[in-house]
Amino acid sequence: MDDSYLDVIQLLPKIHRQFMDVVKQDLEGLKISDINNVQSIMLFNIGDATLSVGDLILSRVYIGSNISHHVKKLVENGYLTQEHSLYDRRVSHVSVTEKGRKLREELTMTHQRRIDLLSDIALSSDELQAAMSVLRLLDRFWTDVGGPGRRLP
Repeated sequence: MDDSYLDVIQLLPKIHRQFMDVVKQDLEGLKISDINNVQSIMLFNIGDATLSVGDLILSRVYIGSNISHHVKKLVENGYLTQEHSLYDRRVSHVSVTEKGRKLREELTMTHQRRIDLLSDIALSSDELQAAMSVLRLLDRFWTDVGGPGRRLP
């Protein structure tokens, strides 16, 4: 079990980097240069919701650091709208624009093409669901043991 755990924690960052490279290639293929891979994943995960920037952080929708910079760039390039709260000017809410929805649809199509390719490597839907279950368990485990103020015994 020790080796398996260590193998998993070494593999996850590698898979993440590879996925980020794939998203970057997707954007290049779509001739999109005004948004980067991190920002496109934020856009994809926001979906049709209206979220505060704080919600983005808490829900772990964004990847990486400096969320304010990414939100600013997404707004400047027309992928998000941002409105400040009437009650607290420190709070702002973001939502995806039509331009953002169009890009999300294009990225969804590229993901769908990859889903279609999964059968070529003999990865079934059941195997993906099993992987997702394991990843959710790890997420819950790391949230429980690594949350604010928590220390290992």
